[in-house]
Amino acid sequence: SWLEVWCVCFSPSLYELVQAGWSKCWSRRENRPYYFNRFTNQSLWEVPVLGQHDVISDPLGLNAAPSEGGDSSHGNEQRKRRMSEEQGANQNSFKRAKVSCRACDWSPTTPISPSTPGVKPWTAEDKPPTAAPLTIYWDLDIQTNAVIKERGPAPHLPPHPEMELQRAQLVTKLRQQYHELCLQREGIEPPRESFNRWLLERKVIDKGHDPFLPSDCDPVVSPSMFREVMNDIPIRLSRIKYKEEARKLLFRYAEAAKKMIDSRNASPESRKMVKWNAEDTMNWLRRDTSASKEDYMDRLEHLRQQCGPHLAAVAKDSVEGICSKIYQLSVEYSRRLRQTHLSLLQACPSPTEPRLLYCYPVRLSVSSVPLPRVELHFENDVACLRFRGEMVKVNRGHFSKLELLYRYSCIDDPRFEKFLSRVWCLLKRYQAMFGGGVNEGFGLQGALPVSVFEALHKHFGVSFECFASPLNSYFKQFCSAFPDTDGFFGSRGPFLSFSPVSGSFEANPPFCEELMDAMVTHFEELLESSSEPLSFIVFVPEWRDPVTPALTRMEKSRFLRQQLSVSAYEHEYRSGSQHICKRDDMYYQAVHGTAVFFLQNSAGFSKWGPTPERLNEFKASYRPSLSRCLSSPGPAHISPVDVDSTHISPVDRDSTYLSAT
Repeated sequence: SWLEVWCVCFSPSLYELVQAGWSKCWSRRENRPYYFNRFTNQSLWEVPVLGQHDVISDPLGLNAAPSEGGDSSHGNEQRKRRMSEEQGANQNSFKRAKVSCRACDWSPTTPISPSTPGVKPWTAEDKPPTAAPLTIYWDLDIQTNAVIKERGPAPHLPPHPEMELQRAQLVTKLRQQYHELCLQREGIEPPRESFNRWLLERKVIDKGHDPFLPSDCDPVVSPSMFREVMNDIPIRLSRIKYKEEARKLLFRYAEAAKKMIDSRNASPESRKMVKWNAEDTMNWLRRDTSASKEDYMDRLEHLRQQCGPHLAAVAKDSVEGICSKIYQLSVEYSRRLRQTHLSLLQACPSPTEPRLLYCYPVRLSVSSVPLPRVELHFENDVACLRFRGEMVKVNRGHFSKLELLYRYSCIDDPRFEKFLSRVWCLLKRYQAMFGGGVNEGFGLQGALPVSVFEALHKHFGVSFECFASPLNSYFKQFCSAFPDTDGFFGSRGPFLSFSPVSGSFEANPPFCEELMDAMVTHFEELLESSSEPLSFIVFVPEWRDPVTPALTRMEKSRFLRQQLSVSAYEHEYRSGSQHICKRDDMYYQAVHGTAVFFLQNSAGFSKWGPTPERLNEFKASYRPSLSRCLSSPGPAHISPVDVDSTHISPVDRDSTYLSAT
C-alpha cells in the first residue's frame, strides 16, 4: 500500500514497528502518547525498541529483531541506528502513527497501566455515557517533610486474598457472636458501633501478631465494650422529642428494671429497692396522665439514680463474661489465621541500623508468594473486583488513585501483576472493619475537607496524615491501621508505632477515647525527645459532658501553642464512604463541635507557628461551600445564612477555653 511504500522510503524503523504490531495512540486519562501492540496487548510509555524479546509480554517473539547475517556487532549497530532515528523523529511521527492505526483497522484504547499484563484495557464502552467533570479529593504531588529514623522491614505477613477472605469471614462471625451474647445474656441489642470501637481500643494495647484481630491484650476485659454495654442496661435510652415518647421510655425502663432484678441473683436489699421504685413509677404513670415531657425525663433520671447501681451490680459479672468471651474468640481466630498464613510463606528478616531519612512506606520482611487471579470489570463508574464469588467495589476515581499510590509506593511488583489482588485485599479489609450495617463504620474514616488540607499545607507545611487510609488520604504519605495491606499504597504503618523526629503533621483520629488518649501520650513523647522542627495539628471532637481525657491533657500541655473551637453544624467532614458513595453524599455536617490544637516544640513553633495571618487563612478554609448540598446525620438543618456565619474562636495557650457561639 502507499503507506507501506512511504514508511519503507522515509522511515524504515517505523515500518518495522508497524509490521510488529505497534501503534502510537493517545491516552486521554494520562494526557500523553503511548504505544500499543495489537499482537501482544502490550502498552508502553516509551518508544518500543525492536530486538528486546520479553518472554512474559511477548512469548512468541514478535518484537524480537530479525536474524541478520554477519556478526553480532553489526546487529548492535543496526539497533543503535534505529533507536537514533526514532529519538530524532519530529512531531509528524505522531500523525503518521495515527494513520497507521487507521490502516490496521484498530481503535486506540486507554490502558489501566502500561505494565499490567493480561488485563483488558479500558475502552470507550467502559466509560459512563455522560462524562461528568472529575472532582479530585487528594493531592499526591506534595512531597513529605517528615523525617524519621531508618527502620527495618515490618514483621507483618504479606496479604493474600485467601487469607483476607478467611479473616473477613471470621470477623463477621465474631460480630454475630457478640450480637448473640448481648441478646442471650442481657436481652439487648449490642450498642451501635461498639464492636468497631472495641477493635480500636484493643489495638491501642494489643501486642499480638494479627494486624486486625486483637490477640494479646491486658486487661482481657475491654473498658470500652464493658462501659457501652452497661450503659444500655436494662434498656437503651434514646433521644426524646415528644411527651408520649418520654412516657413510653419511662414505662419501659421501669418494666425492664423490675424484670431484670427478678431474674438475677440479687441481694434482698437490692431486689426490694429496685422493685419498689419500679412499681412506684408505674403507679405514678397510671395516676398522672397530664405530666409534661420534662416531668417524665426527671422521673426517669431519678429512677436511674435509684436503680442503676443495683442493676449494674447484678449485671457486672455477665457483661464482663461477654467482653472476655469475645476477646478469647478473637485470640483463637487470630491464632488460626496465623497458622494458616505461615503455611504459605517463609520469613526472612533483614534488620538495619537506624539513620535519619525521609519517611517511606512500610516494607514487609516476608516475601509475597504468587497471588491468585482477581477478576476486574466496570459497571458505569464503579470498578468491581471479584475473588471466589466475593465482590468488592470502588469508584473509578479512587481506583485510579490506588493505582497511582501503588506506582509510587510498591517496589516488588513493577509489572502490576499483584495489583488487583492487593486492591481486593485492601477493600475487603476495610469492608470487614466497617461492618455490614447501613452506614456502619464510615464515621471512623471521615476526613477533613480539601480546602482545609490545602490551607494546612500552604500555611503550616503539613505534608503527612497521622490517621488515614489509602481510600481517604489527601497526601500520598500517611499512617493507617493496617500496614500489611496499606503499605503497598503508601502507608507508613500505625501512628502509635511511627516515631518521626521532624516534620509537620495533621492528626484527625477516629473518635475512640482510649485511642485519642494514647495519641496524646505519643505526641508528648515525640515532642519531648526531638530538637528538630516538629508540629502536630490535632482535630478532635469537643466532648465536654463528660470531658475526654485527651481534650483535658492537650489543653494543659506545655507544647500547646494555639487552640481553636469550631461550632457544631457550622463545618463539615468528607464521608468515610467517599470511595463508593455518590458525589452528593461526599460531605456531611458535623453534629458536634471540633477542637483544633497546635502542638509544637520550640523549633516547630519557630518554623510553622500559628501566626494571626496563618490562622485567618485557616479559618477561612473551614467554611463549608454554599454550592454543596450538605447531608447531615444530625436532626438540625442549617441555612445559608448560618453557613456564612461560621465562628471559630482562637484561644491562647495561657488563657481559659472559650467555646464557639
